[in-house]
Amino acid sequence: MFDAVRQLRDASPDVTGRPRLIAIDGRGGAGKTTLAGRLRKVEPHSAIVHTDDVAWNHAYFDWGAVLSENILQPLHRGESVDFRPDAWISHDRSGSITVPAGLDVVWVEGTGIIREEVAPWLDASLYLQGDLDEQERLLVRRDGNSSEQQEHVANWLREEVPFMLREQPWLRATLIVAGPSRMAHDPDTELVVAPPISP
Repeated sequence: MFDAVRQLRDASPDVTGRPRLIAIDGRGGAGKTTLAGRLRKVEPHSAIVHTDDVAWNHAYFDWGAVLSENILQPLHRGESVDFRPDAWISHDRSGSITVPAGLDVVWVEGTGIIREEVAPWLDASLYLQGDLDEQERLLVRRDGNSSEQQEHVANWLREEVPFMLREQPWLRATLIVAGPSRMAHDPDTELVVAPPISP
């Protein structure tokens, strides 16, 4: 885990006066949120932004501009963030997305974060590759298998698959990491990292 964090930091050696903005992408159910929490423990002076909070009652994938303008660009300028998306206001969701200034790293996790639209604001990225059948089982275990959830997943996949094929985040990623892996390792302290992709 420490080696992976070092590689991600080394991808942007000249960052000063602001946090490194590091994306964690992967398909639904790949384990992005769990991995972000583990990476935050390795980098204690860091924070996590969840794109699900930006996308909440907004859109599955059409949130790049909202994220860039209200979160990534202020962080890139070294500013703090206290952002309340329009959907939070209109649906009466309490709180806001907050990130203090002065952090070393901000992990931005969510399906679709490694995309051309936000690339200028990211310093490094990690793509979490997983077995699709296993990811579906994890989603069912996490979110249930009600008819409403099945409809949600079907609607999600109708947008996720073409989006991923168009953006190909695995080609842009600094590191590709295995999701739930059969290779022997301690998932709390170790990552299974793929070799670099040839140009």
